[in-house]
Amino acid sequence: MLNLKLERDICFFDIEATGLNVVRDRIIQIAIIKYPAKGGEPQELSMLINPGIPISEEAFQVHGIHPKDVAKKPVFQQVAQKIHDFIGNADLAGYNSGRFDIPMLMEEFARVGIEFDMERRRTIDVQRIFYKMEPRTLKAAVRFYCERDFEDAHDALADVKATIEVFVGQLSRYKNVDYRDEDGNIAEAPVRNDVQALHEFTNDHRFLDVTQKLKYDGNGVVVFNFGKYMGQPAAPILSKDKQYYNWILNKEFTSQVKQAVKKLVKDYEKAQQEKS
Repeated sequence: MLNLKLERDICFFDIEATGLNVVRDRIIQIAIIKYPAKGGEPQELSMLINPGIPISEEAFQVHGIHPKDVAKKPVFQQVAQKIHDFIGNADLAGYNSGRFDIPMLMEEFARVGIEFDMERRRTIDVQRIFYKMEPRTLKAAVRFYCERDFEDAHDALADVKATIEVFVGQLSRYKNVDYRDEDGNIAEAPVRNDVQALHEFTNDHRFLDVTQKLKYDGNGVVVFNFGKYMGQPAAPILSKDKQYYNWILNKEFTSQVKQAVKKLVKDYEKAQQEKS
């Protein structure tokens, strides 16, 4: 039960989308719960929306909404006025709503010619409360895991020593503790005295590089995660399109990306030679 002093209605809402770009991507699901300022039962609005563009594989892995689930649903233009009227002049709240849900909703409204005025609305981002009250800094980690204050923060050597102390504290605190991810998958005691296990647990192995320009698709094939070849297998394209290959090598991509690109092409061309 929400016990919040309200001067006007407030809408908690969440959006699922085709991807994370608030300008290029589109809404495929929206859910809103509105709490009236005058009291009474909250009102709910939830709907699937046909985005009119492909749903990225990465987004699908997060929300599980398949293109066939929205193929026969209305497009945003058909439901925009209903959503706008439901929200009315309410304040807005959500989780990471300031950086994602609100700007994406504004883009969708603007696309169909509806001005969604934010000037007089107040917003609450629940994620920001979490991050501010439970900071994820090294100083906060020392306080949490080591139960002491960290006075020498940002001196490099002191930071390294504090990091080691925190790590030792983590190994102790999470000994024999299983990890359950957002999809319900369980990893048995991943934080343990095992470098390989810790490597697996602390890295996102879907991507080949930290800038996430190259990633593995569902079949384990390396594909582009950017640009005109987005989602397509990288190795055969780079081998064939030498102009694009050289463009990557000469532009401001990380050395990690460039090394990966070189290896992809080398391994691919070697395999092709062996076949012939």
